[in-house]
Amino acid sequence: MNMMDIAEKRRESGIGRLELEQLVDRTIKESGALHASKILIIPPDITRFHSRAGLITDLLVEQLGSRVAAVLPAIGTHAPMTENEIAQMYPLCPRTLFRVHDWRKDVVELGTIPEERVAEISGGKVRYYYPIQTNKILAFGDIDLVFSIGQVVPHEVAGMANHAKNIFVGTGGKEAIDKSHYLGATCGMESIMGRIDTPVRNLFDDALDLSKTRLPAIVWILTVIGTAGDGSLMQQGYFAGYDRKCFEEACALSAEINIALFDKPLRKAVVWLDPSEYRSTWLGNKSIYRLRMAMADDSELIILAPGLRSFGEDAQIDAVIRSFGYRPSAEIQGLVAREPALSQNLSAAAHLIHGSSEGRFTISYAPGPAMTREEIESVGYRYMDLEKAKSRYLPEGRLAGAGLYSTVDGEEYFFVPNPALGLWSTAERMAGVKKP
Repeated sequence: MNMMDIAEKRRESGIGRLELEQLVDRTIKESGALHASKILIIPPDITRFHSRAGLITDLLVEQLGSRVAAVLPAIGTHAPMTENEIAQMYPLCPRTLFRVHDWRKDVVELGTIPEERVAEISGGKVRYYYPIQTNKILAFGDIDLVFSIGQVVPHEVAGMANHAKNIFVGTGGKEAIDKSHYLGATCGMESIMGRIDTPVRNLFDDALDLSKTRLPAIVWILTVIGTAGDGSLMQQGYFAGYDRKCFEEACALSAEINIALFDKPLRKAVVWLDPSEYRSTWLGNKSIYRLRMAMADDSELIILAPGLRSFGEDAQIDAVIRSFGYRPSAEIQGLVAREPALSQNLSAAAHLIHGSSEGRFTISYAPGPAMTREEIESVGYRYMDLEKAKSRYLPEGRLAGAGLYSTVDGEEYFFVPNPALGLWSTAERMAGVKKP
């Protein structure tokens, strides 16, 4: 196995365009990609627009040319990328290279993790086997090398995003995604978020190990994105390798720069969801996942969502969310036991658990014109008028960096311009993960 290990950290200066080009060039040379004949690139979709994966993918395609057989965005359960999104994120990639992953149809099973092992991983929370599923092109596409590209950041299901998750969720199948997400939900987000070794990560590691003889060699390219002093986004890490070491190094850096700790919990937080990225609560509820460990009991989380137009990313999951709404974990687990609509859609059940505050704090959504008050309230959230909320809570009438602000009448709140970029928690709730 190639022992390539590239780890670049730039906490202060950031990684600029020229240095990124040099790192990608080095990755190509050290990975042996120039000896491959059919390469598959698996980057993220538009929901990771700020990851710099778009530029990295463009650079790979530019340098590797006809060796690149396909680009398969790791959309997982998300809606397929539109032509405009592809043009925005991957402007230099020929459109003919792009493939669309269908998590319900385009998958193959590479093996299974037995029920006993899944029960062990989950601490007895669930008892079922896990099918190791990926897109068919990985197993049957005559691919001899894969570049899996993505951002490492705290994540509600796996603890930290990316690495094997990019394969088994990003290009995974419905049953596998259902079971991994529900396992994570039953184990509790608070014990998972921002941690490297979690039950779901153990599941993905097992899956990768068990299926490695049926998968092409995978080069992991991982980025870590932070913020500069002026609040602008800045790439602070680039890691590449064939094994787990690059992931561990990226996680360590992400824990340093993407987790913000408070001495005391927040009474009020306001999150802005960019309408070009967030059009469903399936995606927008990152606001809840990433801030729940920072919220005080009886506090309020306000989500400004001008682009909101649905709950789920597809019609079937949207219908499940509308039917059951967001409820505490115990309620959803009880419903899973007796409602086939949930037991057959465990990823939706997990999402409903993740989207609940467990009764600790209130959640108010301020949607654009595509969603009504009745729809918002029907799934268990409070409704807030978007224009009034923007007038009151957009700092100085504009988007600003994360931080504490006050309204004109002195109400203090914490503002987050993009929940995908971090995790906010009290120091007590993240004890042992990141030192204050």
